[in-house]
Amino acid sequence: MKLSCLPVSLYPDLTAGTRTLVDWFNFAGELGLDGADVSVVHLQSKQSAYLQTLRRQATDAGVEIAMLVTYADFTHPDAAERTRQVEEIRAYCDVAAELGASFMRVTAGQAHPGVERADGIEWAVAGLTACLDKAAATGVTLCYENHTKGYAWTYNDFSQPADRFLEIVARTRGTSLRLLYDTANTLAAGDDPLAVLAQVKDRVAVVHVNDIQQAGRFQPVLLGAGVAPVQEIFAQLIQNGFDNWVSVEEASKTGEDGFRRAIPLAEQLWVRAGGAPRSK
Repeated sequence: MKLSCLPVSLYPDLTAGTRTLVDWFNFAGELGLDGADVSVVHLQSKQSAYLQTLRRQATDAGVEIAMLVTYADFTHPDAAERTRQVEEIRAYCDVAAELGASFMRVTAGQAHPGVERADGIEWAVAGLTACLDKAAATGVTLCYENHTKGYAWTYNDFSQPADRFLEIVARTRGTSLRLLYDTANTLAAGDDPLAVLAQVKDRVAVVHVNDIQQAGRFQPVLLGAGVAPVQEIFAQLIQNGFDNWVSVEEASKTGEDGFRRAIPLAEQLWVRAGGAPRSK
């Protein structure tokens, strides 16, 4: 297992410019992480020189950029916008490759009012699969997440409830699309994360470690303070042979202390679940 982090609690600072991505990389290195995830909303440019500089800065901090996080909205009711979303995600494959990120998070899209279930699923499948050839050409693995709500999105993800997520997964079976499994998002929608994972575990490439205060409500809390069955999810994945990137999605808004507490706990839960300790 390699350990990374998506610094959601730092998003306001990164957005305001009071903290930079270089600051994030240095903090990630200080925390002893193997990787540091980056959201596209915090990139200042798609130019190669800028992206290569970020990659070097991450390396200098002792981490790699493990995942580029995107916010695809393939379920938008406007066909022209859906086409633009595909073009944008395909362009981000080049960005991820420049950054050295092996994985890129993709989403189905928002639950726009008036979009029927069948249409949304059809559009999500079409959008996700339309980007796979570009991802393969750039050496990037697209990972579809059981997502809740994107940063700056208006609506929750169309992938909830879990039956929609599972149908999209089923309809993309046999493709190179992999999964980013979040430990709390399915529970936040009132579904059983262990039962859902049992149906998709063979497709999971990366894990987001997240926790929520109570089932049926998306209210992130410090890892270990909520109800997400993180150790049980780890155990199921480990028994299935999973040994890849685990990314702590730290969204508790408890400052740097939240990172210092959540990251070691994630590693402890991994070991308690039967996983091998990190070598770093």
